[in-house]
Amino acid sequence: MKKLTIALASAASLAIVACAEPAEEENTMADETSMEDDAMANEGPGTIVDVASGNGDFSTLVTAVTAAELGETLSGEGPFTVFAPTNAAFDALPDGTVDTLVNEDTETLSSILTYHVVEGNLMAADVMSAIEGAGEEGYTVNTVGGGTFTASVVDGNVVLTDATGGTATVTDTDIEASNGVIHVIDTVLMPQ
Repeated sequence: MKKLTIALASAASLAIVACAEPAEEENTMADETSMEDDAMANEGPGTIVDVASGNGDFSTLVTAVTAAELGETLSGEGPFTVFAPTNAAFDALPDGTVDTLVNEDTETLSSILTYHVVEGNLMAADVMSAIEGAGEEGYTVNTVGGGTFTASVVDGNVVLTDATGGTATVTDTDIEASNGVIHVIDTVLMPQ
């Protein structure tokens, strides 16, 4: 997308140069395009909340984070590692669960959401190393919500086992944010 934007900006600049009368206008347009490109390159990813908000697969998660009033926390300095359930993961919960949590039981919702957050910046390679170092029992992950879940490798995939014995598979990793990293999971983890 960035290359396409640069290419379009370059083509537009060439068209303006070809039609422009004064040389000053050429330089001004080129300088403005260059400054815009530099600003875009220096922005980098936003916070975890910004990154999740920009991904349609996390719209339910973003709604839940907002309802539980955790947006400011997850936009904070961090770093945080978030094991982020997709919309499909939330859709797999029993009918009405998400609506009830979002509209009536934000305390439980907050507990569930903070169960998916870990302090620190755990990249996929870090998680794999920790699993390998932990042996057959798997790696115990401490969450900011005060609970734990276990990470292990099953059939070549990283699988998280929650406090209820439920499992979630990590489907995508290392989505970087300015204050941490997101790993995508296919099931909502339950703290109890």
